[in-house]
Amino acid sequence: MNKCVLILAGGKGKRMKSDLPKVLHKVCGKEMINHVIDVMRKADFQDVNVIIGKGADQVKAATKDRNITYSFQGEQLGTGHAVMCAKDFLKDKDGIVAIFAGDAPLISDETVKKFIKFHEQGKYKATLLTSILEHPDGYGRIIRNSEDCVEKIVEHKDCSSEELTIKEVNAAMYCFDIKTLLRGLDKIKNDNAQKEYYLTDMIEIIRASGEKVGAMPINFEETLGVNSRVQLSEVESIMRKRINNRHMENGVTIIDTNCTYIGEDVQIERDTIIYPGNVIEGLSVIKKGCILYPNSRIVDSIIDDNVTIQSSVILESKIGKNTTVGPFAYIRPESNIGTEVRIGDFVEIKKSKIGDHTKVSHLTYIGDAEVGSDCNFGCGTVVVNYDGKEKHKTIIGNNSFIGCNTNLVSPVEVEDNTYIAAGSTITEKVPKGSLAIARAKQVNKKDWVSKKNLKK
Repeated sequence: MNKCVLILAGGKGKRMKSDLPKVLHKVCGKEMINHVIDVMRKADFQDVNVIIGKGADQVKAATKDRNITYSFQGEQLGTGHAVMCAKDFLKDKDGIVAIFAGDAPLISDETVKKFIKFHEQGKYKATLLTSILEHPDGYGRIIRNSEDCVEKIVEHKDCSSEELTIKEVNAAMYCFDIKTLLRGLDKIKNDNAQKEYYLTDMIEIIRASGEKVGAMPINFEETLGVNSRVQLSEVESIMRKRINNRHMENGVTIIDTNCTYIGEDVQIERDTIIYPGNVIEGLSVIKKGCILYPNSRIVDSIIDDNVTIQSSVILESKIGKNTTVGPFAYIRPESNIGTEVRIGDFVEIKKSKIGDHTKVSHLTYIGDAEVGSDCNFGCGTVVVNYDGKEKHKTIIGNNSFIGCNTNLVSPVEVEDNTYIAAGSTITEKVPKGSLAIARAKQVNKKDWVSKKNLKK
């Protein structure tokens, strides 16, 4: 007994006015198609087939890690035609197939689970998701029979005066018995003004065979699709509110939900406080008791307990407990910052490990380096990691003191318990317990200004 899902993603989306396929436009940092795929996974669908067409290669590239299969729709000739293009995917299956749109990312996994359960318990051959609207103008009406099953769907323009009073409308999300669907697809005609094959015609085909069709009303918000940039913004706003509310219900303080942007897959633990202007994306994890002051961006990073971040960018990195970052720090990918570390203003860390209790307070660049614990970096230190062709590594031991305006020319090693004099350019190993001085001796030329007649 199979349980699979088709996701319609073959349209270009002309009203988006974009070179990007419509389903690849992002909502809260994730492509719409990936939102829908991930919801289906959470709803226990293991067999997911995406029907692609316009921009097929781009859609494949964006979904390549989702463990799905594809069907190809060469021409866009309606929803019924899209499903026809997935016949090879369905032909050897026996069970149910759900059909959802790749441009409707607000559907929830809880709703999908209830939908499938409703379909199975009702022993329907087809089931629709519907919504009840106070003002349903423009939508196809759901006509139910005396047994409360769906008799047919009537488009708004074809409704009688009595049918216009009906407030239940089609959400264009379906569940079918696979064998019934395959038989019915051969009966769908395109004798309409658009010359397209409509999946809605399946309802009357199934009813004509004497089978039951069910309908489950849900919140209209979950059914919203995206056909324009305006609608994309509306869906973004709804999803952002959902995400922020979920975190607040779990014990996170968000000062201004209208100005806080959190991705769907972000995890945030209790007693963290988030100020306005923060953008948290990807698979980021923010642990307990952190404070995110305004205007930081965090992507695919792990922020441990009680970290304070001010106006900084952190990408694909890890920040240890009780560390402070910023303001205006830049933590680049593959950096690992230890516990109780100070990363100060205008500091850039790239692909480096910083040991516990180390202080990098201001105006410093550390790249491709391994830094020990309890070190101190003076203002203006630069790890010179690039020779014009290749990157090289610098190793700095524990308890090292790096004076202001030091250049550490990689590859180089500074051993434990060392001091480097301010203004030095270090090109050779500094042995344990040493003071390194690498600068010219100061020379004062007496009366040089007056002799040169330069006195003002």
